Amino acid sequence: MLKANRSPAELRTVFGENLRRLSRDYPSISELSRRLGINRTQFNRYISGESFPRPDVLDRICSFFGVDARILLEPVQLMDPVKEHVVHSAYLKEFFDTGITRVTEEVFPSGFYRFTRRSFISEDSFVVGIVHVHRIDGVTYIKGYEPRAGMQFQGLSTSGRTREYRGYMTCHEDGVAFVLSRRNSLTHSFNYLARVSAAENSLWTGYVARSIRESESGERVIRMIYEYLGPQVKDAIAAARGAGFTDAPDIIPFHKRMLQLGTPFK
Repeated sequence: MLKANRSPAELRTVFGENLRRLSRDYPSISELSRRLGINRTQFNRYISGESFPRPDVLDRICSFFGVDARILLEPVQLMDPVKEHVVHSAYLKEFFDTGITRVTEEVFPSGFYRFTRRSFISEDSFVVGIVHVHRIDGVTYIKGYEPRAGMQFQGLSTSGRTREYRGYMTCHEDGVAFVLSRRNSLTHSFNYLARVSAAENSLWTGYVARSIRESESGERVIRMIYEYLGPQVKDAIAAARGAGFTDAPDIIPFHKRMLQLGTPFK
């Protein structure tokens, strides 16, 4: 039974022991601290039980390791992942569950990504966007926003709530896949990415397929590039200023090369 009435000293001790155990899977404390955006000295104080993180830092740590606030109250090895996600059901467990848990930080780091792809609504335009990848209870989630101009073109609201989309990620033999949807399942897309081996886990290439009926005009599957920007908001601010619709000449050069403009998608 959980001891929810632990003293501050006991909470620091339990948290420190759990953090030490979770850190064992990483090459060094320095690297782990850098990826978490926490000063190494301060991180060591957490591990030793001398200090306790602010709520926002605690939330960052929990998201990074895929655990929840029980990390303060009980040994992490006794914490079972929350099994509320539909793919954790007994019916689908052997087909999806392993794929979800295999999307580790090493496979696809948490943080901000910039993507580039051709627009689905204008063949002469391209979309540059920013998404955020984070982890909750062992599931890797992704969140982003549709460009305002695209929503206006379709006569839709440009509010953040309307433009927001979310999804979850799964891992397979040679890459990752994720399904994205706007609120209330208004739109869906399937996305596939494979890491570019020479890019030190910072560049991914693949495609996105939108779930619409076949029509005489308009593409339904197009190439897409993802570039890892880092775990901190500051890492994404500069890139966010350039988000939205753009033309081919203004695409980032190495993104343009990976998109193979002029070559049909196979």
